[in-house]
Amino acid sequence: MDSQPNRQKLKIMIMNDEEDILTLYNDYLSSKGHQVIAKYTDASDIRDDVRTNTPDVFIIDYRLPGAKNGIDAAVEILTTLPTAPILFVTGDESALSIVSKDPLLSNSKVMMLLKPVKMRRLEETMLELVNGHAPVLID
Repeated sequence: MDSQPNRQKLKIMIMNDEEDILTLYNDYLSSKGHQVIAKYTDASDIRDDVRTNTPDVFIIDYRLPGAKNGIDAAVEILTTLPTAPILFVTGDESALSIVSKDPLLSNSKVMMLLKPVKMRRLEETMLELVNGHAPVLID
């Protein structure tokens, strides 16, 4: 039973190249009452989907297959939805430097967690991000 019956329920889009991570995030966040409205293994279709089904928050891995990485996807998202909250979850520490040097990303609702991430921490950070601008964070 949920110990916080009034907990905020969010619509989430997740982008990660590992199917098992997508499943883990989906199952955990769904069990907490959130709705995962889309999952992606690459960044190719994100722009069109964002226009038709806008989530409350995006969870994005930095390293993705194909021509676009997670930062490229975030820039596309923010170009369409300038106030979109984006949570990067990555094992690549160099992504923090890239995000902090990009004016669009560093002045937006963007946070970063470094893998491995406990699921509870993922949800807490996601809620913090949605409920108020937080600085770029690496944990």
